[in-house]
Amino acid sequence: MPDPLLSKAIQEAYASAPTDEIIFHTLELRHPAFVDDAGGATAIRVVQDIRPGDALDATLEDSAPLHAGQTVTFRAVAFDLSLPKVATGPIPEIALSIDNVDRQIVREIAKAAVGRERIEVTYRPYLSSDLSGPQMNPPLTLTLVKVRANALTISGTARIMDAGNRPFPADLYTASRFPGLVM
Repeated sequence: MPDPLLSKAIQEAYASAPTDEIIFHTLELRHPAFVDDAGGATAIRVVQDIRPGDALDATLEDSAPLHAGQTVTFRAVAFDLSLPKVATGPIPEIALSIDNVDRQIVREIAKAAVGRERIEVTYRPYLSSDLSGPQMNPPLTLTLVKVRANALTISGTARIMDAGNRPFPADLYTASRFPGLVM
């Protein structure tokens, strides 16, 4: 059964594998510690399977957490997502590995490691014939845990959802928001 989150165009590309259509797999890593030279929030964006040193300019969806609807650059980096072989617990986990990372990415990951916030990872597929938006709506967002980094590789485990760290109920009833609760 086709995935309803995927566009018709990418479903066709997966099914027929045309030689003139390339599927670009991209990852975006976000964390409050990732800032650009001007001090604004930014993300690490990488694309798989293009020549090293090249980059992909593609437009994000209108609901993207950062730079919504804007054309951004994804740097060429080798990465791998490995699905779990056996359900290891109540929350499915995916192994993520990003190879040949540069020093800037390692520094950003090191800054994120000292904070309490988790790194969010968004996977977006694009078609070479249509870079005006990702071919999955909404894109898949994961939470990166157990991050390890060395001079050349960043690896970790990504969870589909981090239910254990979400407040319940989702709407917190605090005295500042609801003064009628305080006597």
